[in-house]
Amino acid sequence: MNLRALSCAAALSVAALVGPAQAADYPQQNLQYIVPFGPGGEVDLAARLQQPLFEKLTGQKMIVSYRAGGGGAVAWSQMKDMPTDGYSSVAFSLPHIILKPMAEHAGFETADVGVVHVFHFSPDAIVVAKDSPYQTLEQLLEAARKQPGAFTFSGTGTYTANHVAKERFDKLAGIKTTYIPFKGTAEAVTGLLNGSVQAQWGYTTVAAAHADKVRMLAVALEERHPMYPDVPTLKEKGFDMVGGAYRGVAVPKDTPEAVKQELSRIFAEINRDPEFRKRMEDLGFAVSDITYDKVPAFLAERRAEYLDVAGALGLANTAASK
Repeated sequence: MNLRALSCAAALSVAALVGPAQAADYPQQNLQYIVPFGPGGEVDLAARLQQPLFEKLTGQKMIVSYRAGGGGAVAWSQMKDMPTDGYSSVAFSLPHIILKPMAEHAGFETADVGVVHVFHFSPDAIVVAKDSPYQTLEQLLEAARKQPGAFTFSGTGTYTANHVAKERFDKLAGIKTTYIPFKGTAEAVTGLLNGSVQAQWGYTTVAAAHADKVRMLAVALEERHPMYPDVPTLKEKGFDMVGGAYRGVAVPKDTPEAVKQELSRIFAEINRDPEFRKRMEDLGFAVSDITYDKVPAFLAERRAEYLDVAGALGLANTAASK
């Protein structure tokens, strides 16, 4: 074996020894946590509640910064060039990281985003204004069936959880409605309140933030949300639909497996804090724990769910090629 080969073998041996030790001691420095959207959104709200618990559990700080653009694509496209030491992390959202690479030249593929942990989601919800004539889901459905294609929903952007929810529900309910995309949740709410649309595909977080102005007719949860015991689930109404905007933490895909597992464990422990859970639920979130070992199956399930409505989303050709 030549000198170069010996040097390479030695380096690999050292890496094999050092890697696990580093993972066992992780974290030894602050975690850089990039929010791929502007401040004040759901990802940012959760991060501010997670920060003190991360420091309490690890002795290190969780440093939040913002890198908005392209509906998250700017930050996710940069993950390929970030250090793989476990200290560079980016928040992710579903369905964004699956649908965006299908829909456009996003600068990244889903596989580039090393999902570590899914820590919460905003459950899909059908929302109307407080003065809406629709008091129940049945009344809304009756109106939608009387005016195929003319009944309108606002929502946040295209290829988002709101867009997917609209298409999934149309298919399950046998109705045809029109989706009006707005730039953000606030704008979608404004469209609802000023009468530009008849209803909104929003989240429980919308109902929590605008409790005096809107009313939820149904929510896409397995069980009723603790804050809204009087709001039925879609499953109760005969529609097998559970979902929303899923969010969590990701690192560059080549980050060591043991570090990914430890980071997932830390966020799972944050989620177990009773006060944290209560504050998240008060904001309308549903706390979830898809740990690192469960991530591949979870992503596969979500992908299949999104592909089921890909044609309706205008992604039939690109989806088939992926």
